[in-house]
Amino acid sequence: MIFTPEAPPVVDEATPSDRRYLRRFKAAKAGLHLPSEEELLRGMPFFREARGEDIREYASRLSRRLSKRKRPVLLPLVEVLDKLAGDPSEDGLAMLEALLDGIEDSKRFPVHGCRLRCRFYRASYGDPGAAALVACEMARLAFQEIGQKKPPTLIWRSLSWAVYSTHLDDWKRAGIAAGGSGIRAENQPYAFEWQFKRAIRDLGEENAANRKPEPKDTVTGDLQESDREETGAKVAPHAGVVVVQSIGNDATADGKRVAREFAALIKQQLTLRAVPDLVKVRDRLLGEFPYAASVVEEVLKGFVGRRHVWLRPTILLGPPGCGKTRFARRLTEELRTPYELVSCGGMSDSAIGGAARRWSTGEPSLAMMAIRRHECAGPIIILDEIEKIATSRHNGSAHDVLVGLLEAETSRRWHDPYVEASCDLSHVSWLMTANALNPVPGVLLDRCRVLRVPEPGPEQVAVLAPRILERLYVDAGHDPRWATPLEAFELAALSAAWRGGSIRKLERLVEVLVEGRERERSRQ
Repeated sequence: MIFTPEAPPVVDEATPSDRRYLRRFKAAKAGLHLPSEEELLRGMPFFREARGEDIREYASRLSRRLSKRKRPVLLPLVEVLDKLAGDPSEDGLAMLEALLDGIEDSKRFPVHGCRLRCRFYRASYGDPGAAALVACEMARLAFQEIGQKKPPTLIWRSLSWAVYSTHLDDWKRAGIAAGGSGIRAENQPYAFEWQFKRAIRDLGEENAANRKPEPKDTVTGDLQESDREETGAKVAPHAGVVVVQSIGNDATADGKRVAREFAALIKQQLTLRAVPDLVKVRDRLLGEFPYAASVVEEVLKGFVGRRHVWLRPTILLGPPGCGKTRFARRLTEELRTPYELVSCGGMSDSAIGGAARRWSTGEPSLAMMAIRRHECAGPIIILDEIEKIATSRHNGSAHDVLVGLLEAETSRRWHDPYVEASCDLSHVSWLMTANALNPVPGVLLDRCRVLRVPEPGPEQVAVLAPRILERLYVDAGHDPRWATPLEAFELAALSAAWRGGSIRKLERLVEVLVEGRERERSRQ
């Protein structure tokens, strides 16, 4: 199932037509009702919640109807429909749609509806052109609703399908199969729908707020309030997050000093970074880490449908040298989100959660320092090699502090000992790396997602070595375009010398190769 919504639409005051739609929705899921083309456009699930079952049922019914007419022009259609009833396929749908061009539309055989259904099926297979045509059909229905003075509920659905068609086109050019492993959720056009729905409704609320007050309309007021609750938006879409509401004990000398330090943050809305084009991010990350495709797709899957970047607490687990730290850094760079990379080697106290201002070593928590430095409410903090954090509780434990920072309830009201007031740290993302999990307390692991980063193999040399060569030139202060591409015999030699494992070993081999190149040039 690709396009089926998870639940029928919720209707506060259902009309007879709404109740009829809900009954048909449940019947379609149970295999008791074959949805019409318009019902599919409005979000009804496939017959028995399966595209293949829907195609079989529709093809068999239409085949029986056309067979009774016994017209020679319809015989090729009947033959194709019988094949689809036995084996639903994208090629069969394309053949059926092509045969419709020579047949006139009539009440006995609605050609337009059959063609639309074929396009809907092909869009579910990942055809960008078909998805764009489906979006146009939704827009046409929305225009009819406007003319009939009905709520134009299909406007945002049409927009989401239009965006979905462009994503399909990008995936097609990138060689990504729609519905493939790890991006199934991204293939649902409904993932974009709620964003348009909220934007349109918020725009209406903003326009209403700018107009002069009008006589109270209880019905309209109730709807606006329910819309706010449905979207969960307490501020306008363009607004940020207030992290620091006040400074505790700001009448004291220390309090005044801290207030001056945080003057740019107090009661100020700080920005959150918007989620970039995930297809492009995926392509670039896979280009650098082809051996970690499962990790790339699992991480990016969590951003589908989100407006702002936020990563659930994640531990990248893998052997030394497999590229965990570099992957974490490159991920944050591709997400265009500010980050802090902190080595956990030698970390032995609770300083990560801040130190009281009354001490000479007083400082804000690590998250607050990142927020203040970048003036962003949602930076990403990378804790490198968390297994090296000391387990002693002398002067506090970093593990104990992290447990509180990873919990949404406590991080939203985090009492920073330096600020001496509650701060909203719930938008901060925590990304960690580890070579092993044995030293990490179970209470911390329970709050994290653990993703295993595999070791690259010798088959990845052709991808990894050229990038290592580029980095060597950059580190030497040269333009990477000056680097002479690696020859086939050089790649073969690297593959023979490096049998996979730590990328650091491959880096040393590439360095030796570059040095050999330079010596050879000096002799010439």
